[in-house]
Amino acid sequence: MDPHLLVGLVNTELRNHCDSLEDLVKTHGLERKDLVAKLAAAGYDYREEQNQFR
Repeated sequence: MDPHLLVGLVNTELRNHCDSLEDLVKTHGLERKDLVAKLAAAGYDYREEQNQFR
């Protein structure tokens, strides 16, 4: 999936349904390191205080 589309989907899920990145990856059966690496490669970093990738 295109990382720019993915970041929008992930941030929407974080905002509307998940309390944290840990909650998101557990809920959807994802590997945190893989998700973070894919988005980091596109220039996005997870901001814990905002609970979103920017």
